[in-house]
Amino acid sequence: MPERVHSVTLRFIYHYPEISGLDGDVLDPGPLRDVAIAAERAGFDTLSLSEHPIPGARWLASGGHQTLDPFVALGYVAAATERLRLLTYLAVAPYRNPFLLAKSASTLDKLSGGRLTLGLGTGYQKSEFHALGIDFDERNKLFDEALDVLPLHWSGEPFTYRGKHFSALDVIARPKPVQNPIPIWIGGNSKLTRRRVAERAQGWMPMSGGAELSATARTPTLGSVDQIGGHITELRNAALAAGRAEPIDVVYSYHGDGIHTPTDESDRHREVFEELEKSGVTAVVVSGPIDGLAATVEFLEAFGSTYLS
Repeated sequence: MPERVHSVTLRFIYHYPEISGLDGDVLDPGPLRDVAIAAERAGFDTLSLSEHPIPGARWLASGGHQTLDPFVALGYVAAATERLRLLTYLAVAPYRNPFLLAKSASTLDKLSGGRLTLGLGTGYQKSEFHALGIDFDERNKLFDEALDVLPLHWSGEPFTYRGKHFSALDVIARPKPVQNPIPIWIGGNSKLTRRRVAERAQGWMPMSGGAELSATARTPTLGSVDQIGGHITELRNAALAAGRAEPIDVVYSYHGDGIHTPTDESDRHREVFEELEKSGVTAVVVSGPIDGLAATVEFLEAFGSTYLS
């Protein structure tokens, strides 16, 4: 095998496949427990789940997808696995009271032995905001309040918080998470997102699905690998300027043609992984086919033996 397998220094995240449209069941890729065990056995670093608590019928009919509740489901995954990290990819912070969001995250981190990465976004589905009784136009302010609250809650020490939408007077929350802090990865392609990451988070999750997805998600298109590299350099320089020296992860969701049959044209995929790594990406998200448990396990085993061993 050529030396170029250096690309596997990237971490790989398996995103549980999502059923698009109005038909099908969210567990059609296979029982979550069995899939998680297979992903861990194959060598994946992380398993991720997304969130749409009450998606609009029109969006589903045009290709949107249902989801499990990511915190409940990842708690189930934690109990079935030993080392697999757990990623919300992503949870919509404005959908929740930030104190409840912090409690869900700290509970999951505690019970899993410190395996949670909390991926967060501001959200883009107006119909979901309406159904949940949340002001869509306030989502950025709500998001920033969540970023304020999370470290206070996770400290395990008494705190007082006064924000525009939420306040707490002389409170204390336990359990403290195992990790200090739970890594927060923020999703989106905007300058505001990158600024938040540079100042307040441990990772950036840009959206790489092309112009159509960017329009739906109300975020700028990501651009080429070279452009991504430029954004990453700017982000890390901004973090240094903010007095932060710790590493910042960057996650890329890979949709390369043919990746559902991982052993085919593996050199081509490796070249892309190497380019992403050189640009500053630290983790790559892949997903698999939706054709039952056997097909999912076959994909995981083939991907693991080709890229992760």
